[in-house]
Amino acid sequence: MAKLERFYNTFQPDHYDVFIDINRAKKTINGKTTITGNATDPQIAINQKNLQVTSVQADGQELDFKIDNDAEAVRITLPTGKVTFTVTYNTKLTDSMMGIYPSYYEVDGEKKQIIGTQFETTFARQAFPCVDEPEAKATFSLAIKFDEHPGETIIANMPEDHVENGIHYFEPTVRMSTYLVAFAFGELQSKITETKGGVKVGVFATKAHQPKELDFALDIAKRAIEFYEEFYQTPYPLPHSWQLALPDFSAGAMENWGLVTYREAYLLLDPDNTSLEMKQLVATVITHELAHQWFGDLVTMKWWDDLWLNESFANMMEYVAVDALQPDWHIWELFQTSEAPMALQRDATDGVQSVHVDVNNPAEIDALFDGAIVYAKGSRMLVMVRALLGDKALREGLKNYFAAHKYSNATGADLWKALGDASGLNIGKIMNSWLEQPGYPVVTAKINDDGDLVLSQKQFFIGDGKDVDRQWQIPLNSNYDEAPQIMAEQELNLGNYQALRDKNDQPFRLNLGNNSHFIVKYDDTLLNDILDHADELDPIAQRQLLQDLRLLAQGQQVSYASLIPLLKQFKDSTSAIVNAELYQIANSLKMFAKPDSPAEQELRQFFDLLSKDQVKRLGWLPKDGESNDDQLTRPYILSASLFARNNDSITQAHQIFTENQDKLESLSADIRGLVLKNEVQNFGSAELFDKLIKAYQQTADASFKQDLRMAIPNTTDPALIAKVVSYFEDADVIKPQDLRAWYRGLLANKAGQQAAWNWLRDEWQWLNDTVGGDMEFATFITVTASVFHTPERLNEFKDFFEPKLNTPGLTREIKMDISVIESKVNLINKEQTAVNDAIAQQ
Repeated sequence: MAKLERFYNTFQPDHYDVFIDINRAKKTINGKTTITGNATDPQIAINQKNLQVTSVQADGQELDFKIDNDAEAVRITLPTGKVTFTVTYNTKLTDSMMGIYPSYYEVDGEKKQIIGTQFETTFARQAFPCVDEPEAKATFSLAIKFDEHPGETIIANMPEDHVENGIHYFEPTVRMSTYLVAFAFGELQSKITETKGGVKVGVFATKAHQPKELDFALDIAKRAIEFYEEFYQTPYPLPHSWQLALPDFSAGAMENWGLVTYREAYLLLDPDNTSLEMKQLVATVITHELAHQWFGDLVTMKWWDDLWLNESFANMMEYVAVDALQPDWHIWELFQTSEAPMALQRDATDGVQSVHVDVNNPAEIDALFDGAIVYAKGSRMLVMVRALLGDKALREGLKNYFAAHKYSNATGADLWKALGDASGLNIGKIMNSWLEQPGYPVVTAKINDDGDLVLSQKQFFIGDGKDVDRQWQIPLNSNYDEAPQIMAEQELNLGNYQALRDKNDQPFRLNLGNNSHFIVKYDDTLLNDILDHADELDPIAQRQLLQDLRLLAQGQQVSYASLIPLLKQFKDSTSAIVNAELYQIANSLKMFAKPDSPAEQELRQFFDLLSKDQVKRLGWLPKDGESNDDQLTRPYILSASLFARNNDSITQAHQIFTENQDKLESLSADIRGLVLKNEVQNFGSAELFDKLIKAYQQTADASFKQDLRMAIPNTTDPALIAKVVSYFEDADVIKPQDLRAWYRGLLANKAGQQAAWNWLRDEWQWLNDTVGGDMEFATFITVTASVFHTPERLNEFKDFFEPKLNTPGLTREIKMDISVIESKVNLINKEQTAVNDAIAQQ
């Protein structure tokens, strides 16, 4: 295992002159980087990976150097003090979506490419030699030459200064970390506007897209920068903010300073035919990345162990911003259906990482990017902070934080100090119990034998978990004033329950707004009181009630069968977020019914009971002027009706397909995916399969592509399943960035599961070679565990992955996912009969 060395300790760079000459035809890079900085030791090291270094010079003299590939380093001998030296090297363009790489696309059948960059976490060293650590901030002057032809555009972090002898020179950057350096070039179209403060804002994409697809992102980006400048009380520090859609992009988006890069699906959309859900997703991705321009770029974590400082904060701020820009969307409801359940689910598995994680091995850096923890749990943690402080103190603290650390680095303690000084609260003491500890508590609320209302906290586990008596400082957010703001003790007695109930004249509840990261287990008296008044609860409270009970059932603290009558109680809800949770529970019931069994048939009938009145109310096609809730609810209802094999729904979806089969792209995006899935499942043929695959390859509409990707893997024909698998390694059909979604779709199809699972095991080495250096590689394991739930699959999973336990970056994931499958196997073994009996009685 590689030793973790911090090169910044012996050499602190101040400025880089980076010259890069790219030849796309030959896939070669020739580079020369001149670095000025301070050497505190005659033996320094800078990072390189896969660079062929030909010389290191200072003052025209050759310096001694040694390549250390194990440490991804060039070790150099030079005088101490202020030094300037030049490294000359060459390397190759790769197709790994890391470093400098090509993105491929087609326009009118002609294959083209644009060159882009991805340097987070440690891939700048694949492009130029540098101290590739967040703390090693410096200024960068980029000079880029390439095999240019007329009609091409090149963009970078800063504006272009001049062009000389075919070399594009860019203005020097502000002080920044290496992983934020970015540039791109190719045949690009763009739309540009300007903020009230004079910042140029642009959206760039390939010419495969319609110009109108850039409009939505341009509007959101402009208004987001204006919002952040006002909220942070700190100006945007660069002259421009470019948003670039890359056809091949591993992550969702990347906050490169001044040149943010995105997957096409998360930036571009057709304003005339995109679902509200997709618009919300794109808006939150854009506002997330632009939040980083201050929180992460202007002030950067000192080391990767404080990655949460970047990501947790941006994850919260994306919702704060969109709520201000589009208040009619009620975007915090999306937070309840995405961040909250994701964090609660994963954080309940023993062995999960804490938000703040020590990094002892370079391979562990990418493994830190756990979306459910560093992003989702971290953002819930900061929502708790915001609720405790209020926006006035939060904004004052942030303004002071930016002023104290701009163009530099910070730690979590620095943030807590700034917020504590602004609010007068010891926020660090409260939040460290959430930051440094994995997991979260279940707060049990019960009436004891003396009639007192007693609260107690204990770590909550789904599956086996080792209880080590962790305690949290819990913001209770109760509707009874008798409950304190913070519960720091193991147990708390609030006094006589009946007296409290009479005084407050409403059922006792905790965690109002579901803003704190814990769940509540009410005893029967308290729970029944809440359920008797459930229609008085707002949608977030109704959803939270169902969600907490589902988690408690998964943790075997309440009966899973007891959830089933509740689904009927809430089945006519007009709230999208209540339906989202209702159908999450309903869909989880599928694991208790064996395929093609009488129990599965009864489950289908239950789905019909849940959905038929809503289908009648909403219909298949969107209506002008309908509410956001109705738009967002329709897919849940129709999906349930199709699972129920409701003849009217199957027929209507088929009719919609037939009427639009020559213009599928123009089908309403709200229902297009379900119409296509129904056609594949119930009216599938080789001809239809080929037609949809061809549409997938040809369309530039990312939303339509996503619908096709959801539908095609549902084929039940063995020959067509084999065909899907054959495309997994054909980048002309399925790009590596989209492979995980295709794999999961086929794995979740009972007819395709064996073929998908066989492919993963047979082609693991290919997968490792193709996406193995990527931060999402481990999620192939995660999605497999999310589908598997039988003893046979558990054993196969263990047989395959346990020998890989010592693979850096995969250890935690493999251990946790074994536990995830085991917990489902044990739950089914315990509850299967009761659950199926309860369904049969509905």
